Amino acid sequence: MVPERFEPVLRELAPLTERFHAAGHRLYLVGGTVRDLLVAGSGDDYDLDLTTDARPDEIKRCLDGWADAVWNQGEKFGTIGAQKRNPETGVTRPYEITTFRAEAYADDSRKPHVVFADDITTDLSRRDFTVNAMALELTGAAPELVDPFDGAADLVQRVLRTPVGPEVSFSDDPLRMLRAARFIARYQLEPTEALVGAVRVMAGRLAIVSAERIRDELDKLIVVDHPSTGLWFLLDTGLADEFLPELPAMRLEHDPIHRHKDVLTHTLAVVENVRPPSEHPAVAAGDRAGFDFRLTRLAALFHDVGKPKTRGYVEGKGTTFHHHDAVGARMTRKRMTALRYSNSDIEAVTELVALHLRFHTYSMGWSDSAVRRYVRDAGPLLRELNVLTRCDCTTRNAKKATRLARRMDELEQRIDELAEAEELAALRPEMDGNDVIAHLGIEPGRIVGDAMRFLMEIRLEEGLIGDEAIRDRLDAWWADNRPSN
Repeated sequence: MVPERFEPVLRELAPLTERFHAAGHRLYLVGGTVRDLLVAGSGDDYDLDLTTDARPDEIKRCLDGWADAVWNQGEKFGTIGAQKRNPETGVTRPYEITTFRAEAYADDSRKPHVVFADDITTDLSRRDFTVNAMALELTGAAPELVDPFDGAADLVQRVLRTPVGPEVSFSDDPLRMLRAARFIARYQLEPTEALVGAVRVMAGRLAIVSAERIRDELDKLIVVDHPSTGLWFLLDTGLADEFLPELPAMRLEHDPIHRHKDVLTHTLAVVENVRPPSEHPAVAAGDRAGFDFRLTRLAALFHDVGKPKTRGYVEGKGTTFHHHDAVGARMTRKRMTALRYSNSDIEAVTELVALHLRFHTYSMGWSDSAVRRYVRDAGPLLRELNVLTRCDCTTRNAKKATRLARRMDELEQRIDELAEAEELAALRPEMDGNDVIAHLGIEPGRIVGDAMRFLMEIRLEEGLIGDEAIRDRLDAWWADNRPSN
């Protein structure tokens, strides 16, 4: 018997189900959709994935007159996409309907070779994990769960395994090895020994998977509630060496004489500390819409990647990692570029890594000038930088943790106070370039840039000093810096 929480989805799919049934085809709700409904119940945010014995041309005929839009970019792989507004809920949802298939990668290919199948069991056997190898038949006399590989039991018992041998499954699509990390973390599943052993042996096969697919899977892992178990899986199986070697490089050996923190364990703790904006006290309710959780988690993952290359020892001070922020920023840029992240993502995460120690440079207290410079350097990443700074504290020393939190509170209070008085969000000199040109009677050129930098220093050090005073200061600067003819 199908759980009652499936009913809203079944009602939504009923008109489509009738079309496929009338055309003599079977239609199944499949994969992750079934898994998530079993775990969490129904909701408007589900993407509905379906599979059928109908071939792509027949799928399109069944969609004709029902879907608001149809797209066929995935037709050669057996997938037809559609979009439909549910008149009951008002929600417009995407659908993907795919012909039963079996697929496999050639040894040196990055694209799957697709072969259509004629039965649901064959289709399910080629899916990644048993918890995803379940389907709900919609076109029978009554909806019926099809679970030939006991995925529902594995979901309850928290076991991660593949429908067929893991070597076969990972040969079909090597990205599944990386995807296993996400399922381990998201659903607290325990991988079987056979699965772990296959990943260790086959990790190198990840090389045939495109950087874009690897990047997308890393992004999905990094935003699960508690990603550290998945990240440890990548490390312990050798998968991280294949696409993120900076991570295992942080596994610095403990040194009983020149003691220092375990950089890798600290890094994963910082990643865990970065919570979704709704949970994080460092992000006020009004700011949550603009807080980028994914980028802050990525910055936490990369923030100390420069430590292995900068590790040193100073007598009397112990282990040091001088300039690991700058070195780490360069390493972050290189790795994210290799993983084909967008330029905006690369710039944001690299900047957060470069700035993650900036808070600690103001050990003498937060003068107005220091606050302005901190805000200017953080720019639009101010909230993300503040969260990262807080989360970077993983010490077990309660007094030290309390002291750091108090200093961070003081900084944020000072930012709020100055922001209200000086419009810090639009931090700029009191005169713009056109004002400088008109006031000094000069032509555009390098000297205008020099004047603007001088005015910006006044803005940072002294705040707003008024129109008359800033023009007097500009005149004095011009008297000392006016080019001789």
